[in-house]
Amino acid sequence: MTSSDGPVAFSSNGFGEHSRIGVVMSHGFTGSPVSLLAWARYLADQGYAVRLPLLAGHGTTWQELARTPWQSWYASYEAGYRELEGSTDVIVAAGLSMGGALALRLASLHPVAGVVVVNPGLTIADPRARYAGFLKYVMRSVPAIANNIKKEGLDEGAYSRTPVAAVGQLYRLFWETVERLPSVTAPALVFRSTVDPVVPETSIEVLQQRIGSAELEIVRLENSYHVATMDHDAQLIFERSAHFIEHVTAGSTA
Repeated sequence: MTSSDGPVAFSSNGFGEHSRIGVVMSHGFTGSPVSLLAWARYLADQGYAVRLPLLAGHGTTWQELARTPWQSWYASYEAGYRELEGSTDVIVAAGLSMGGALALRLASLHPVAGVVVVNPGLTIADPRARYAGFLKYVMRSVPAIANNIKKEGLDEGAYSRTPVAAVGQLYRLFWETVERLPSVTAPALVFRSTVDPVVPETSIEVLQQRIGSAELEIVRLENSYHVATMDHDAQLIFERSAHFIEHVTAGSTA
């Protein structure tokens, strides 16, 4: 959902047999809810109560993102969880890219029935990222890796520049989340593109090594790039995630 002022949050209260099941979703770093809007609408059409918040520092300007700490990104996502907490019996955490890290962090801190992530980010390939706190004083921004979508003609509503200061915050978020992975015990479903220039394979390796869940399934996406939720494999993500949510929440609603 968009407006003349840019991306806005999406929410659905659900209906029918799934109305007491919530799904809180998060877009990625420098991105917007546009990247997950079709997925959110699909789950809402299945009757789930869905929250897809616009993260703090996003949907405005990259300069605003440069001034926003990672804790505020997480707080925006957690606020969606809190909304669902008061109106549903059980909640599933979901996210794309950096949003996957937020979903995993949420699952380490709150009771969730499951976690669904698409190309989740937990590591950064560029070694300069750890020095972003210093580099931001000599380089304010770099070109963004936006719209990494194999299907042509689509726009995820991301910034055209990436603030270096925010990269430093991203690095801290990833580090903090990796440390908390052993506390993630809910079943997890991971979608991973075979070609992803944005999130390195080390993110998946770290997830496999450190997650505390006894149920971890990885589904490979053969015909999508990083923003797979808008790519050729999107329908596969939508359908498999819906089946997963139904499975992990079976018998848990009042």
